[in-house]
Amino acid sequence: MHGAGNDYVYVNCFDQPTPANPVKLAQAVSHRHFGIGADGLILIRPSQVADARMQMFNADGSESEMCGNGIRCVAKYIYDHKIAHRSPLRIETGAGILTLEVNAEGGRARAIRVDMGEPILEGSRIPTRLPGNPVVDVPLMVAGRTLRATCVSMGNPHCVVFVERVSDELVLGLGPQIEIHELFPAKVNVEFVEVVSRSEVRQRTWERGSGETWACGTGASAVCVAGVLTGRTERTVVNHLLGGDLELEWNARDNHVYMTGPATEVFEGAWPEQGGGSSPE
Repeated sequence: MHGAGNDYVYVNCFDQPTPANPVKLAQAVSHRHFGIGADGLILIRPSQVADARMQMFNADGSESEMCGNGIRCVAKYIYDHKIAHRSPLRIETGAGILTLEVNAEGGRARAIRVDMGEPILEGSRIPTRLPGNPVVDVPLMVAGRTLRATCVSMGNPHCVVFVERVSDELVLGLGPQIEIHELFPAKVNVEFVEVVSRSEVRQRTWERGSGETWACGTGASAVCVAGVLTGRTERTVVNHLLGGDLELEWNARDNHVYMTGPATEVFEGAWPEQGGGSSPE
């Protein structure tokens, strides 16, 4: 499944046991030459406190707290497959329980609106060692260059950098260096953003543990917050990503960020326990 091109392999753990080694499975299925090809692996698990639990692993096998595009796909799966055929849905994640509204047509989910919760702006909780609470347009030295960074956590850490023009040099060159920068003790997701207008932005993301992805929902949410904090955008924006558009709102009444976007099921299949095209050492 994918949300705006941010693609993951999903395993229905309601109907089968949870994989014994999801770290190695994530690495194997994510490989785009020796596996299925994905930005990572997401397990759809039963929950004691919500309609389902999402457990997410990046392409390198590292576990992450949340994925905005991934959670929309989990909602679509449990709605379309009638695990929980209702709206709103509640899904448990590593960043807490999130509420999702399903826009359905013909009994199948088409677009999902996610309450992403309140942004975390305290530097120590993001976490980052950059100064400020919030961390807004703070100088960040990378490879001899000075960038301006605004940091936000949406349950996972983000470093937002507004630029005149997003380029491969920035995303593929500086993105991986910022991800592992010593000022981000848990590593960080990096968003490079062009401001088109006060209600429209263009984003590319270097995602922690996965490299460049075609969309990042938590990143788009962080960009919405960063745009307001830096005075560049309004509280409601359309974000153009490589895989499609997301609509974001940082609501002034409840301080929550709301994200609306598509979720698409591409295909299903079986992955054999042995000899399943695992990637080479």
